[in-house]
Amino acid sequence: MEKVVQEVTLHVRYAETDAMGIVHHASYIVYFEEGRSNYARQRGSDYASFERSGLYLTVSEVHARYVKPAKYGDQIIVRCWIDEMKSRTLTFAYEIIHADTHETLVTGFSKHICITHEGKVTTIPEQWRRWGDS
Repeated sequence: MEKVVQEVTLHVRYAETDAMGIVHHASYIVYFEEGRSNYARQRGSDYASFERSGLYLTVSEVHARYVKPAKYGDQIIVRCWIDEMKSRTLTFAYEIIHADTHETLVTGFSKHICITHEGKVTTIPEQWRRWGDS
């Protein structure tokens, strides 16, 4: 089955850059977060609702491969999709590209474990698990 890829376009803000005007490496992790938040919204279930239901998706691992830097004022596109879905864990994959040149800037993934607000590992709700089928 074909993966569902969602995209969100962002402008690089000054606060996300270092003294050279290049996006700081940690900012890409924030872009990943916006990518997966947008993914959930586009699939019909925002993360705030997920939390209100008594669950969290805690990050257990994150990886970023930096290919080319983005700079202050650039417009970037964050692409996000589900790479792997299991009963209690899921992996989001990301590609960040320059909006004008379409060059790949960063690729990566984040792994998540579903827990209750009390910290107990639990299953991902069926509505979200179905996303792994498409």
